Amino acid sequence: MTKRELIEEVVHARTDLPRREVEALVNGVFETLSDALARGERIEIRGFGSFIVKRRNAREGLNPKTGQVVAVHAKRVAFFKAGKELKQRVDSRPIDEAADGAVRGVEPERARTPSRKPASATPEVGRAAYGMAAAGGDE
Repeated sequence: MTKRELIEEVVHARTDLPRREVEALVNGVFETLSDALARGERIEIRGFGSFIVKRRNAREGLNPKTGQVVAVHAKRVAFFKAGKELKQRVDSRPIDEAADGAVRGVEPERARTPSRKPASATPEVGRAAYGMAAAGGDE
């Protein structure tokens, strides 16, 4: 859903509000949320989720085109964590059925976290992994 579609949904749901007012309200909410995150504040919307700012430390990364090691600077990133009610609604389970957090007899799937570095960080392996050596790239 885009911001324009969100505005349209609110206009259709609240026919008593003019479109310009709805647009100003939606823009105001987003601007307020953005400003709070820029200040490093935590935003919590009960039943929906929370927004926080996480710090990513500086690290070394690989240029996927050349396989060359490059410096990645430290930065702050916005992070969203869905609330319990939103997770359950997205999963299409009634809130009462999953009150204890799990459906009986069903193990939750464990997400695999991808490794951040390839098995070998040498430029030759990096080029081969991206098909550059096979495509005639210099070795």
